Amino acid sequence: MPSYGHSQKRAKRARPVEGTPTPPLNSQPMPFPSTRLRRLRRTDALRGLVRETELTPGHLIQPAFVTAGEGVRDEVASMPGIARLSISNLVEEAGEIAAAGVGALMLFGVPSVKDDFGTGAYDDEGIVQMAVRALKDAHPDLVVVTDVCLCEYTSHGHCGVIREGSAEVDNDVTVELLAKTAISHAEAGADAVAPSDMMDGRVGSIRHQLDEEGHSGVPIVAYSAKYASAYYGPFRDAAGSTPEFGDRRGYQMDPANAAEAVREAELDLEEGADMLMVKPALPYLDVVRRVKEATGAPVAAYHVSGEYSMLKAAAANGWIDERAATLEALTSIRRAGADAIVTYYAKEAAQWLR
Repeated sequence: MPSYGHSQKRAKRARPVEGTPTPPLNSQPMPFPSTRLRRLRRTDALRGLVRETELTPGHLIQPAFVTAGEGVRDEVASMPGIARLSISNLVEEAGEIAAAGVGALMLFGVPSVKDDFGTGAYDDEGIVQMAVRALKDAHPDLVVVTDVCLCEYTSHGHCGVIREGSAEVDNDVTVELLAKTAISHAEAGADAVAPSDMMDGRVGSIRHQLDEEGHSGVPIVAYSAKYASAYYGPFRDAAGSTPEFGDRRGYQMDPANAAEAVREAELDLEEGADMLMVKPALPYLDVVRRVKEATGAPVAAYHVSGEYSMLKAAAANGWIDERAATLEALTSIRRAGADAIVTYYAKEAAQWLR
């Protein structure tokens, strides 16, 4: 077997094919064997020195579902390890989330009563408003982000008010109610509000109302590129928000579009968004990258319920190493450009990372 050591004399050149130019004898050697990228992969310490993407508990946001009642822990069958929690149990769970090193929680309400106008969303004594107050009393340093949408609160499951005589969501009427919801969350003590409805103009309306009501310091985390995705099924089980008729393709984005996501993100920034979000995450890593590069703004990505449940199902069947596959997935979202990741794995992943 030939030796490639540098102490060896240069090997005799093979006779060139007739008609081809002969390289000079003093030409530079090829990169290999001088360049060997494996040298920096030999040990954990070497790999750590040149690691380009960092994933820490501080990059993660844990979603949580809060529901009415006392002592409630209602497991979501399609999301192993996730449950709808009453306020007291949520406060306890939040303590465990914070202890794991996760600094932020995103709150979704599951009300006991729903109606056509989603009035529970903007009720000052609604389930989210009461939960926010309890969380901030018990865990003042935990960042509480509230989802601002009507889908969990409407009897029909759509993200806004249905225009009379049609099956279409009335954009402008819905925007008024979303701003009202955001105000009620801010007044309850929410650290940030996150409109997820995909109505046109809602960020500007929410920003204006927050400023008018003395909440100019409350940031908006805008679901700027929320796709009409097939990956939301388990969430809809958890929140009871499956539409009774039709679907959400009339206001959520077409999965085939990426340039449109950049337009949505840029409009949200102009209207006053502080952070942009892409949802789902793994099937849209190209969109995460495009939004980040186009805007330079802070970007979050939502590793949604379907993504979570697929990993859980594969792990339960012994098909994957759950820890390794999950951390690889979350690292890929960071590598694509996400500054923060909303994931149902946040607490678990944080424990693995510590």
